[in-house]
Formats: sequence, C-alpha cells, structure tokens
Amino acid sequence: STGRTKFRDQPSIGKQSQPLATNDGESQSGFHKSWTLLLVLLISIPLLYVLWSGMPSLLDATLSSRDTQILEAFRARMKKLKNTYQSQDPNLWKRTHVFLEKHLNASHLHLEPAILLFTAGQEAEKALRCLSNEIADAFAFSQNATTIKINGADKAILDSDIVKLEVDNELSSGFREGKKVAVVHRFELLPAGSTLIFYKYCDHENAAFKDVALLLTVLLDEQSLRKSLTLQEVEEKVRDFLWAKFTSSDVPSSYNSMDTDKLSGLWSRISHLVLPVWPEKGLPVEGCT
Repeated sequence: STGRTKFRDQPSIGKQSQPLATNDGESQSGFHKSWTLLLVLLISIPLLYVLWSGMPSLLDATLSSRDTQILEAFRARMKKLKNTYQSQDPNLWKRTHVFLEKHLNASHLHLEPAILLFTAGQEAEKALRCLSNEIADAFAFSQNATTIKINGADKAILDSDIVKLEVDNELSSGFREGKKVAVVHRFELLPAGSTLIFYKYCDHENAAFKDVALLLTVLLDEQSLRKSLTLQEVEEKVRDFLWAKFTSSDVPSSYNSMDTDKLSGLWSRISHLVLPVWPEKGLPVEGCT
C-alpha cells in the first residue's frame, strides 16, 4: 500500500512543479520588460527635456527674426518719409517712431491700440492729409497689411447715427480682414454723436482690437500753428477746438448725443499722442507721394 501511495503521489508532484516553472519564466519575462521600460524612460526623458528646452529658443529666434524684418521695413519707410517731409519737427519723427515701434514688436503684449492724433493749421492741410496717410501706410506695409481710410468730410452732413454705424462697420470689417491701421481724416467734421463709436476702438483696456493703430487728423480753423508752441499747448488747442466743435449749439443734434462728460471720456482715449504737422513745399498737386 505504501508503494501504491508513492506511485499515486508522483503525478501530483509533477503537476505541482509545472506551474512553478511557468512562474519562473513569467517573472524573468516581466523582469526583462521592466528593464526595457526603464531603459526607454532613461533615454527618452533626457531627450524630451532637450527638445522641450530647445523649443522656446527656436520660437524666440523665429519671432525675433520676424520682428527684425518688420522693424527694418518700417524704419526704411519712415527714413524715406523724413527725407521727403523735411519741414517737420524732429519730435514728430522721434515720438511717432517710438510709439509705433512698440506695436510692431511682437514680444510686447498689446494691451491697447496705438492712437495718434495729428493736427495742423489751414496752411498745412495737404501735408496733414498726405503725411498721416504715408505714416499709416508705412506701419501697414511693414506687416504686409493695408490701411483703412475714412474721410470725415464725406460724412459731415449725414445723420450722426448712420455715420456711427458706417464707421463701426468700416473699422470692424477692416481689422477683421487683417488690416493693421486706420486713418480717420478730418475727425472734427464727423457728426458729434458719431465720434462716440471711438470709445469702442480707442479704449485703454477694452478696445475691440488691440494689435492695431489708429491715426486721427484734426484741421484747425486758424491759418497756421506757431512753431514755438509746446506739445502740451498744441494738445490743449486741439482739445478746446473739438470742445467748441462738438458741443456748440450751432451743431445739429450735438446736445442730444454729446455732452462734456462724454467728450471728456472720448478725449482721454484719443489724446495719447498729439503732434503738430507743418506745411511742406513741393508736395504733388494731386494725391500724396
């Protein structure tokens, strides 16, 4: 009986030993897999780190290269303009350059649009129109864009609400299409109430488009501006002129849509930089250079 017992037990011992061998194989296979995974991680993590750390510098190089091209194109156009418009105050070139170049540098966060207001006496009407066009085009050209042009004289006798809607549509559609700058000629001729649309485009914090520039022109009633005036005096002169223009009882419907508080709010948004334009000799009879 003991022999039979041993004989019966042998197969069961054999059966038990097979899973043990399988477990050893599986553990060895799992061990190899773990080492392979560890090696992959050891190789890939440093590689990913190198790629990741290198990406910003590659992006920066691309951005700075693009910035450089844009700035160089803008400076070249402005240099050409300076040679053409030789009667202008050095302050005009210096301040316009600095003001607009900040917007051309993509590394600067654009929190608000660039707003410039150019003004002149009657004798410099043509220089005012041509120079503002040229500066706007230089800004646009450097970014492979075009300029939105609005003429206040064309809208002077229209209903204020209609003009407000027209200006809104022209600016919104133009900027959405990728245009980078708008020139609003003869801002003082726009119906008083319609100018309040510029709250939307010139606001310090909540402007509808922040990576753009708006150039406004105001032609004063007086024949000429004294070159001895300081920039602050020029700014005050334009402010007083617009106050008289937009809140006068002679202006149709001005009291219905414009008051001192609204005009103060508008002025604070459009008077970031007010620069005088002097007359120029030798400008073409028709159009601008």
